[in-house]
Amino acid sequence: MTSDEPVLLAAVSILSALHMCFQARRVGWSRMKYKIIPPSVTGPAEFERTFRAHQNSVEFYPIFLVVLWTSGIFCSEAIAALGGLLYIVGREMYFIGYINETQKRLPGFYLVICVIVFLSVMATFGIIQSFLHKYLDIKLHWRK
Repeated sequence: MTSDEPVLLAAVSILSALHMCFQARRVGWSRMKYKIIPPSVTGPAEFERTFRAHQNSVEFYPIFLVVLWTSGIFCSEAIAALGGLLYIVGREMYFIGYINETQKRLPGFYLVICVIVFLSVMATFGIIQSFLHKYLDIKLHWRK
């Protein structure tokens, strides 16, 4: 093991995967509570909101992982990991809010979007800096 291993990124990735599993479990609990047999995804509004909240998390997850790892590798691992933790908090806010009432999902949604945009900008600047250094021998010193 070396000190260059992306331990923080890996830890946040595992934590986010466990969070996704917990959300999936809550969909299962909702299925049992409202007696919704798979593969059906319709039922009482409370079930449908729970299912939709999890499905939205599933849809965003690949985007999150790409920008988390890219920003962490090409810009700053610690800042990317902090962004990843904020993403998980935002996802939980979104999930809980959506289950209660669709409008209550918005604060979590806005936090998630802000984190995704921030990590994307970090990744983009990091990639540009690395490209300039590797292929054009132009060294910018704002990274690490």
